[in-house]
Amino acid sequence: MEIVVSGIRPTGNLHLGNYFGAMQNFVKMQETNQCFFFIADYHSLTTHPTPADLHGNVKQVLVEYLACGLDPEKATLYLQSDLPETAELYLFLNMNAYTGELERCTSFKDKVRSQPDNVNAGLLTYPTLMAADIILHKAHKVPVGKDQEQHLEMTRTFANRFNRMYKVDYFPEPVAYNFGEQLIKIPGLDGSTKMGKSEGEGNAIFLFDTPEVIRKKVMRAVTDSGPTEPNQPKPQAIENLFNLMKALSAPETVQFFDEQYNQCAIRYGDLKKQLAEDVIKFTTPFRERILDLLGNDEYLHKVVTLGREKAHASASKTIKEVREIIGFKHF
Repeated sequence: MEIVVSGIRPTGNLHLGNYFGAMQNFVKMQETNQCFFFIADYHSLTTHPTPADLHGNVKQVLVEYLACGLDPEKATLYLQSDLPETAELYLFLNMNAYTGELERCTSFKDKVRSQPDNVNAGLLTYPTLMAADIILHKAHKVPVGKDQEQHLEMTRTFANRFNRMYKVDYFPEPVAYNFGEQLIKIPGLDGSTKMGKSEGEGNAIFLFDTPEVIRKKVMRAVTDSGPTEPNQPKPQAIENLFNLMKALSAPETVQFFDEQYNQCAIRYGDLKKQLAEDVIKFTTPFRERILDLLGNDEYLHKVVTLGREKAHASASKTIKEVREIIGFKHF
């Protein structure tokens, strides 16, 4: 059984892209791997150092994880800030990380450009905190997107450097968890190829959106004036709507509108109305489960407590051994 570690920032609700892109695979992974899923509340402070409602954001992400099917009995689901061992390993790794390599990190340079008034030390050392999250549990695999591949490469560098400096074979070098063809890419409503929080509120459909909000978003989705000749290729924005429909609608529905498009008889209003209802049908069980969990503080407390205990059992063993390797001893 392999150890898998993954985290998510508490900075927004999960959308359809999150669910199809990774979450449904997390649910499968917990059946065959030892999984550690954590809410990265420390990480969120690198870009939002004074959050308006950090606890509320954490709670929302926690219930959405649970609503999507993560089982706290099968996987370890915990808060990053509940584990002091994370901060300690982060400190040790920072002692062996070099300023130059951290400054060359692509995401750091991007953040310097996008938030020039908030270039903090935490932002610079983001890769070492991410590495601490991963190797604290001696992970073998990490599900990462393209934007995190460089950070994972740096994690391997830090793990290897620790082993080499202290002449041990202690930390494994984690690799990316490849979902392969299992991933379904969900496009945005604004005509872009990616659904995401950073692309704007109207781009994404969130699992927590009400039916009214979903209808408004879908009806405002970008389209064109329609095909001018039979069987012509679909523009990106129209292809996006059909891809959403392929993921959420019945095959006969997709076939009907595809034929309508190829015959130049498509009515985008009808397509959007059908798509909106199919989205609502898909997201409603998630939204109902989220609402139920938000009102069940007793259960959430049990989940977080269990997660903290399970994560601590793994992390405390690692920190004890790391301290011994470095040379810290009690008098």
